[in-house]
Amino acid sequence: MPLAEETTVLDPPRTVPIVIIGNGPSGICLSYMLSGYRPYLCPDAVHPNSILQSKLEEARHLSIPEQDLEYLSEGLEGRSSNPVAVLFDTLLHPNADFGYDDYPTVLQWKLESEHYIPHLVLGKGPPGGAWNDMEESMLTLSLGDWMELPGLKFKDWTLCNRRNSKNDRATPAEVASYYKHYVKLMGLKRNFIDNSYVTYVAKTYREPEESACEETTRILSEQAQHKQNHDYLKNWEIQGYRRAADGSREPFCLFAETVVLATGTFDAPARLEVNGEDLPYVAHSLTEFEAAVCKGKFRGTTDPVLIVGAGLTAADAVLCAHNHNIPVIHVFRRRLNDPNLIFKQLPKKLYPEYHRVYHMMCTQSYGTSSIHTKYTSFPEHCVLSFNPDMKCVLQSSSGLKKVFKISKALVLIGSHPNLFFLKEQGRSLGHHPNQPIACKGNPVEINPYTYEASKEPNLFALGPLVGDNFIRFLKGGALAITRCLEMRLKNKNQIDESASNNGVC
Repeated sequence: MPLAEETTVLDPPRTVPIVIIGNGPSGICLSYMLSGYRPYLCPDAVHPNSILQSKLEEARHLSIPEQDLEYLSEGLEGRSSNPVAVLFDTLLHPNADFGYDDYPTVLQWKLESEHYIPHLVLGKGPPGGAWNDMEESMLTLSLGDWMELPGLKFKDWTLCNRRNSKNDRATPAEVASYYKHYVKLMGLKRNFIDNSYVTYVAKTYREPEESACEETTRILSEQAQHKQNHDYLKNWEIQGYRRAADGSREPFCLFAETVVLATGTFDAPARLEVNGEDLPYVAHSLTEFEAAVCKGKFRGTTDPVLIVGAGLTAADAVLCAHNHNIPVIHVFRRRLNDPNLIFKQLPKKLYPEYHRVYHMMCTQSYGTSSIHTKYTSFPEHCVLSFNPDMKCVLQSSSGLKKVFKISKALVLIGSHPNLFFLKEQGRSLGHHPNQPIACKGNPVEINPYTYEASKEPNLFALGPLVGDNFIRFLKGGALAITRCLEMRLKNKNQIDESASNNGVC
């Protein structure tokens, strides 16, 4: 049964063991496990990987977080560079990468309330994170089943909430609704503080008297008794504000021994860094364009919309414009036959709309014929500048320049996590020091079996921040962090018990 529903209120200052920054699927999944939900091997389960099955049989009576994750992960391969992510995905979706999407999970979940660890999840909006801000009518890249979180199958949920369940892919609106329902159904709401904006996170020293609950007080006081410095604990200080219903800001200050970064990657759109990029007609948001389209701002326009980028968000913008009869100039740096183009990695049958865009990119490019009325692609081109007179200057790979009059520019070349609340925006945490954190080129460097930042103790990260951009893989990060924190708490309790038995005070 889910935990009793409670309402969490910030009464600053407070001290809690764990603060999770971000309430998207990463933060939700971690809260689920920290709330005492634990995965066990199903009684009659047989994993198709015989070696992994043999390892699981050795400790069938133990939950997965109680086992050696490095040992279980050894030898497994998958679409994540993080071994625990591959392990957990293999347990939840056996042989998924080999086309066996319907192979049943070998795990069952049990609620063991004694393993609950007090924590808070801070998010800018309702649970679901960026999924609440995405265009409702699009289809997700991943299959619906891969968007699900432990303990609630997405298919079962859609049977009661979707009118048309024929498509295996879901809309962002469905996914966002699923996550909100998940938090409520699993009794996690008491851990979540919505409409919370974090503005500052740094290490500090804090006396442990003030805390969130009796359990937190006990843990913190026991930790303090056996530190060399008896007066202080080295905690994280988290400052921010909650946005009230009337729009006012209510500041808060929290202290936590552990901070988990689960902010995702949609906070800061990537920029071209060219002249004129800040002009009013240049946007970096698909949502902004769609809103303008819905308001009829491009009705009857003759000047094309410029779309920059060769990813799926840019493709969504092309589809939106095409469906509303808006002419498009599509600019991207890559070659049309570049094997790294995302379109080449998607099955045509499952993603027909994206392959339609790719077909247009190839057959209606500037090099093959004159400019098309409704759509023309410019492969191997870049933007040199945006001018105040609504003209854009393009340059080909050979150096040839072209100028076009446009009605709108959309720069959709990806996004970066926004860690402004950390010192130097967390640059020291990445694999490449002093460079911005980027989910592909420079993720947070972590211990692969605990997800603790290699360069900052008691700071953890999961999801896109560590390179796991698909929801099916972020669950492994939640497993690794939960195991690490539970083991540390267990070791501390054992030390405290030993000290108490020996009369140490």
